[in-house]
Amino acid sequence: MSRLCSSRFERAARKLGWMRIAGIDEAGRGALFGPVVAAAVILNPKRRIVGLDDSKKLTPERRTELAPRVREHALAWAVAEVDAQRIDAWNIYQASRQAMTAALQQLAIPPDYLLIDAMQLDVLIEQKSLIKGDARSISIAAASILAKTHRDMRMEEWDVVYPQYGLARHKGYGTPDHLEALRQHGPTPLHRYSFAPVRESGCWAAGATQAQLPLEN
Repeated sequence: MSRLCSSRFERAARKLGWMRIAGIDEAGRGALFGPVVAAAVILNPKRRIVGLDDSKKLTPERRTELAPRVREHALAWAVAEVDAQRIDAWNIYQASRQAMTAALQQLAIPPDYLLIDAMQLDVLIEQKSLIKGDARSISIAAASILAKTHRDMRMEEWDVVYPQYGLARHKGYGTPDHLEALRQHGPTPLHRYSFAPVRESGCWAAGATQAQLPLEN
C-alpha cells in the first residue's frame, strides 16, 4: 500500500459526492509540558499547495513557510487547544479527541466529510480514519502543519516564562535535558502531572478527576 502524501483520499471522497472535506490532526500528544493542539483544514481543490507532508518530516523552516500558505489558500481552517490540566483530568487520548472536535466546531464552513489521523470522532459527519494519515492525505498534512506550528509558537512563548526548562528547544517533549530540568527544578503548573516522567519527579499532585471537561479554553 502506497503511503505517499497525495490527494487520492480527497478525490475518492469527491467521487462519492462529498465536497467539503476536512483534514484533522493533532500535535503534542506525547509531550510532557503544555497543551495538545489540534487543527482542522478544508483545502481548496482549485488552489494547490506544493510540499504538503507530515509535519514531522518537514524542517521547522519549511513548516513556517507552509503554514501561512495553508491559512491563505484553504477554504476554512481552525486550531484548538486542550491544556495540561484537562489532559491530567481526563487522559491524553480523550483530550486529543476533544481538541480535534473543538477545531472541527470552529470551522467557518461546516464540512461534510472528515479525514482524521488515526482517530474517530463522535460527530454525525461521515469520516475516515487513516493510520499515519498525516503522511498520506494532503488535508491531514495541512492540519498537522497548522497544529505543529501553533504549538511550537506556544512553547516559545512559555520558554520566556520558564527559561530553565529549554522549552523552545525541545517543545515540551521528554528529552534528556528536559528530564534533567525536571529533576533539578520540579514541574511547572503547565506540566502534565499524569505523565510518568513528571510524576516521578516527585511532585505529583493527587486528586485529578475523571469528569469530562468542557471544550472551551
